[in-house]
Amino acid sequence: MDKPKLKEHDGMVCRACGNEERASEGYPCANCGTFICLICTFRGVTLCKTCAASTSVAAAPPPPPPAGTPPAPPRAS
Repeated sequence: MDKPKLKEHDGMVCRACGNEERASEGYPCANCGTFICLICTFRGVTLCKTCAASTSVAAAPPPPPPAGTPPAPPRAS
């Protein structure tokens, strides 16, 4: 007697590393809620690739002014 093939599939793709894991073995992204696997969570990853990229762009310092531009006046304290 052959076993019937299971039609269920509870795997989800981790949005940080791309591995497929069971949906119950992971946590949501701290920003958008997409699936982060348990291994990434143990490694300290709390954001998916998309949120991590947008956060690093937002946290990046502004580019330096073009050459020949006079320096900005000092801010009043």
